Amino acid sequence: MRIDAHMHLWLVARGDYGWLTPDLPIHRDYDLADAREVATGIEGVVLVQAAPTEAETHFLLEIARNSDGFVRGVVGWTDLAAGDAPKRIAALARDPLLRGLRPMLQDIADPGWILRGDVARGLDAMVKAGLALDLLIRPAHLPHCVALARRHPGLAMAIDHCAKPDIADGAFASWADAIGAVAGETRIACKLSGLVTEAAGDARLDAIAPYARHAIRAFGPDRLIWGSDWPVLTLAGDYGAWRAAAQALVRQELPEAEALVFGGNAVRFYGLGD
Repeated sequence: MRIDAHMHLWLVARGDYGWLTPDLPIHRDYDLADAREVATGIEGVVLVQAAPTEAETHFLLEIARNSDGFVRGVVGWTDLAAGDAPKRIAALARDPLLRGLRPMLQDIADPGWILRGDVARGLDAMVKAGLALDLLIRPAHLPHCVALARRHPGLAMAIDHCAKPDIADGAFASWADAIGAVAGETRIACKLSGLVTEAAGDARLDAIAPYARHAIRAFGPDRLIWGSDWPVLTLAGDYGAWRAAAQALVRQELPEAEALVFGGNAVRFYGLGD
């Protein structure tokens, strides 16, 4: 089964996408028909939140329910630090299409926010509900991931977009060491996604290759999950080109693992077969 484990759909008029400003080329609606058209050969997708509201989570779940099985799961949002977070998480998890939650950690000033005591109650509730945690982070957050994994050993976690290394400025060594430590000391997974938009210039696919290879080698065949990050991807690249480039790199580094990286690992991580 070919799975795109990281797609977004939105309706601009909903009004809760604070980052989606009118100057961006993707400031328009993207619906299920658009996703089906671009994701040729893909049998299922995971929709990931793009707004820090439960309203958007319900919006995505409604799309999933009406997708005839194309949307296999949704990674939504709730305030993990809220006093009633456990109750909210339990309520959201009653929908079997909700497979995870994603706090927008990259937008929170404190890189250690996820380790706060009030957040721990929400994370424990996620474990109880069988939900995975998507980590939308930057390199500065990586040192906290090892502590997070030790505090919550039962929580399935995946780093989105390889932690968004600063490819445009060639910042490789410190990111490579930090994400390598996470891979070596925890069971956290990593999404091979979002790298194209972190690069610059016309040679983006060439520029991302060292970063992708490092992530592929570090996380190996069982903890690497491919995603497109479409339509954000279109700010810098093309769906088909990114998919082909990722496949080529995986075939070079993990020739026996293509089916896992491009489908099997997503199914297992998110429980898409449940």
